[in-house]
Amino acid sequence: MSEAMPDSPLTQPTYFIPHGAGPCFFMDWNPANTWQQMAVFLRGIESDLPAPPTAILLISAHWQDDAFALTAAAKPDLIYDYFGFPESTYQLTYPAPGAPELAAAIAERISAAALPSRLEQSRGFDHGVFIPLKLMFVKAEIPVVQLSLQRGLDASAHLQLGAALAPLREQGVLIVGSGMSFHNMRGYGDPRYTAPSEIFDRWLTDAVQAEPATRYALLQQWQTAPHAIDCHPRGAEEHLLPLMVVAGAAGAANGRKVYSENVLRTQLSAFRFG
Repeated sequence: MSEAMPDSPLTQPTYFIPHGAGPCFFMDWNPANTWQQMAVFLRGIESDLPAPPTAILLISAHWQDDAFALTAAAKPDLIYDYFGFPESTYQLTYPAPGAPELAAAIAERISAAALPSRLEQSRGFDHGVFIPLKLMFVKAEIPVVQLSLQRGLDASAHLQLGAALAPLREQGVLIVGSGMSFHNMRGYGDPRYTAPSEIFDRWLTDAVQAEPATRYALLQQWQTAPHAIDCHPRGAEEHLLPLMVVAGAAGAANGRKVYSENVLRTQLSAFRFG
């Protein structure tokens, strides 16, 4: 765990956010208000920041690589990596600029922490990036760098990654983990998963809100939590791992739950650090 980092008034917090189901916020759904409260939460994040971010570093559940890879294009395309949705959702745009120099500096920082990193010149932003950002920062003016997860999904490695990224917060970079606090595709809409998701959510909330050293230790061992595997099956826990990165990047900052709701019979939450 990194040493305590004093927060200045302009130090950005870190966030773990839910990104919903595919392009759910930009299409009709039944019932119509299924994703309404989540959308309201995402739209409110910008006004809760201490200052406009100088850049956004977003860790999406939808990119895994052998190394911690970073988008390095100046004008990244979009990757419509969802299937079977209305044609209009494949026309969505989010023309945020990339930040090649920042991506290179972050890659050096990761390598200095003895973690593997690389730059990816051709990859664009997947829907774990552009779907929530279309709500969070509508104007698409803030430079964005996407950071991958590492295959193997080791919690310790992702916490270490976050610790290496912590100083970016003082540079005004907003670090966002985009995933889901519950992600078992068989469980959505199934009332048998409601109670397990609520029990795991309470454990996760207690872990996030613990003092930082305890938080770090608990998140390292998240798979031992009650109903953890019901909520994130082994080998498919990629939607929780962005939380490890933003928790590691929080350093000594406190964590707290900032959104929670029962959606599709499962409890979904978001967390802010700092």
